[in-house]
Amino acid sequence: MSRAANPVTLPLADYSPEHFLLAVTDGVALVTLNRPERKNPLTFESYRELTDFFRACAFDDEVKVIVVTGAGGNFSSGGDVFEIIGPLVQMDTKGLTAFTRMTGDLVKAMRSCPQPIVAAVEGICAGAGAIVAMASDMRLAAVGAKVAFLFNKVGLAGCDMGACAILPRIIGQSRASELLYTGRFMTAEEGERWGFFSRIVAPEHVLSQAQLLAKQISEGPTFANTMTKRMLAMEWAMSVEEAIEAEAVAQALCMTTADFARAFEAFSNKVKPVFQGN
Repeated sequence: MSRAANPVTLPLADYSPEHFLLAVTDGVALVTLNRPERKNPLTFESYRELTDFFRACAFDDEVKVIVVTGAGGNFSSGGDVFEIIGPLVQMDTKGLTAFTRMTGDLVKAMRSCPQPIVAAVEGICAGAGAIVAMASDMRLAAVGAKVAFLFNKVGLAGCDMGACAILPRIIGQSRASELLYTGRFMTAEEGERWGFFSRIVAPEHVLSQAQLLAKQISEGPTFANTMTKRMLAMEWAMSVEEAIEAEAVAQALCMTTADFARAFEAFSNKVKPVFQGN
């Protein structure tokens, strides 16, 4: 598992990844998993490059929101059976632990990057692919999309890459337990009903709808949106009293921004505010 040989460079609009596609337009970064002939599986290299990308997002103020999708009608089939699972069988405990920590780092990077992440899920979304969707802040599904946390199917525990911590918070303990114990596919309809997906749209519109949502968010107050993402994550481990105090401090900080003053001025003049991210 050698280090990725393609370090992320800034600005991200000029960065050319080796293991996924990237396009930055009007503050929205579009990440496309791009191995359609295999349903976009992840490899050792793509795990690292994606992790490095999400970490680099913290240093590019021009990127306001991130959209993640897959090419060719599928989101991702998860870890590549031949390029990842095969080699894992040959590794010792030390090597396996390095691998599982490396995959978990991708989820940590997605959750810690300041930009909201929107997943546009079409077709198969399984294994580590399901985790990437889960780790996103919002998820839209195409009609016919199917999500499965397949770890049980390959003889592993469902506690992979934060699944036991995050999935129950999205869909509830019992439903998450069912998916993690059985490895069965959750339909788009179930996913929407359970709160995993915000909504279901036609396959030909799922990406455009995700981009539209991302654009709407990108036009909002960037610092405040970042604070919202931080609080959504941090308050999991807080009591209600602690959360209220933390939100009081966070909101007071937002009130010092120029965007807050712009919003008041726009409201006073009965026009829509144009936020500038400061």
